[in-house]
Amino acid sequence: MTTAIERMEKDAVEICRGLIRIDTTNYGGNKGAGELEAARYVAELFDEVGLGAQIYESAPGRANVVLRIPGSNPSLPALIVHGHLDVVPAIAEDWSVDPFGAEIIDGMIWGRGAVDMKNMDAMIIAAIRHLHREKISPRRDLIIAFFADEEAGGDYGSGWMVQNHPEVFAGAEEAISEVGGFSVDINGRRAYMLQTAEKGIAWLKLTAQGMAGHGSQINSDNAVTTLAGAVYRIGEYQWPLSYTKTTLSLLEQVAELTGLEFDQQNPQPLLEAMGNVSRFVGATLQNTANPSALQAGYKHNVIPGQAEALIDCRTLPDEHEATLEKLAELAGEGVELSMVHEQDSLEVPFAGALVDTMVKSLLDEDPDAIVLPYMLSGGTDNKWLATIGITGYGFAPLQLPAELDFTGMFHGVDERVPVDAIKFGVKVLENLMRSY
Repeated sequence: MTTAIERMEKDAVEICRGLIRIDTTNYGGNKGAGELEAARYVAELFDEVGLGAQIYESAPGRANVVLRIPGSNPSLPALIVHGHLDVVPAIAEDWSVDPFGAEIIDGMIWGRGAVDMKNMDAMIIAAIRHLHREKISPRRDLIIAFFADEEAGGDYGSGWMVQNHPEVFAGAEEAISEVGGFSVDINGRRAYMLQTAEKGIAWLKLTAQGMAGHGSQINSDNAVTTLAGAVYRIGEYQWPLSYTKTTLSLLEQVAELTGLEFDQQNPQPLLEAMGNVSRFVGATLQNTANPSALQAGYKHNVIPGQAEALIDCRTLPDEHEATLEKLAELAGEGVELSMVHEQDSLEVPFAGALVDTMVKSLLDEDPDAIVLPYMLSGGTDNKWLATIGITGYGFAPLQLPAELDFTGMFHGVDERVPVDAIKFGVKVLENLMRSY
């Protein structure tokens, strides 16, 4: 006979597959497909068990879903548990499977969004359905939200919601979402990475103006040349190491676990001891600015009058303005910097009742593990919630095989998540939402 917990686990797996099969690709610039279909699917899953969720459309086809569940103690602040429904593009010919097929192969669900972040969406939905079926009330109000447009900055998702419908978040002080709570192997010990910080975002456009002309002529004011020099200087610049409370705490604990010395001038041995997650953590020890797109010209024998480049800059807490000033210096004369999208960094304490409950919910399922704080090099919808005073953490719990390069699959090819990891995670999330 299937138990209620087993039913919840199976629910989470099947909902994850159902979400992956809905193509919610977000190309940016309000170009995408499927978010409304996914939002309706989520609302139907809640309606199936007698819960009424509301859909908010920020633009045609751009949809957000919100559900509020009353807690048994209305004096407690509400907790927001949120995910996003959109995914980054997947080029099908690069994949070994259909990126929207949601096949189960070798015990894993394959498809775009399996890691980022339809696994977490499914775990949230399945846990809430379980609580409602079993007539279990959480201690505090739970605000369950699924946003559009996270992969392009949230202008049609969390940003639009906090600006146009802040009332749905009334009474909330804290939130949990993606890119935290997954396990890594450190010196034979399983450690769960709880996200307590994330870098700031500055998506910049570089524009160089020059003299248009025939490609056969000498041109000392070539916009392409000017831009190329700026892009090279920015791309090759070595940003200095800089530690925050979060990264210091993490590396100090890794040193303790491994017996390695923590040399702030050379953290590489500690990063290597963290295995595949080292790329994630390494990017949080300095500011970064990566050229990501170039555009200039339209014909081989025509020198264009303008050239443009895009720069993806991620900044550490308290270093945002200084980083932008350095980028302007590196760009040099004749190159204009304009801001396309900008958000602040976040850093919150690895302490308090919510952190204690997240740690306990993990250790209840995996008693021999350890939980460590870390900073995310990217960003989440917690940035937008922070603008209305919400403290956000990354907590999408997954117990993963040590050999799986989980962090390498964010926005990658052949994205996949173990079925057993989802079954583990939904139990941890259910525990947290019920007991906090």
